[in-house]
Amino acid sequence: MKIIAVNKSASFEYFIEEKFEAGVVLEGAEVKSLRAGKASLSESFCELRRGEILLKNMHIALYDKSGAFSTRDSRKDRKLLLHKMEISKIAGKVNERGYTLVPLKVYFRDALVKVEIALCKGKHAYDKKRTLAERDEKRAMDRAAKEAFR
Repeated sequence: MKIIAVNKSASFEYFIEEKFEAGVVLEGAEVKSLRAGKASLSESFCELRRGEILLKNMHIALYDKSGAFSTRDSRKDRKLLLHKMEISKIAGKVNERGYTLVPLKVYFRDALVKVEIALCKGKHAYDKKRTLAERDEKRAMDRAAKEAFR
């Protein structure tokens, strides 16, 4: 499994409740660009529309060797491929108050491009501060343990 892009801010901004693996509909030049590692999930999100889940605002750089075929938008909407039962489960949760669907990472599984999406609840400011404090505390403990073993 080769990881292409990771949404680092997702775990800081949201409580991750449940994860799903989805395929994504791409064109040939987009796949070649992904193989080169030219993708970003930094401001992307998922939207449920007419029984389909769309990945919006994911940046895949235009493939430089594709010539006239590279006229597509690099941030276009991309359809995610999931089973109907998974889509209905996600739709039920997203329609509840506070849940959102966030892409976590894009990777290759064998020769297929997969997107890991998660059902999440947003964090409040005090939750984010607590996360930062726990991270700093863990770093300090690791540093102290490292110094003790020297």
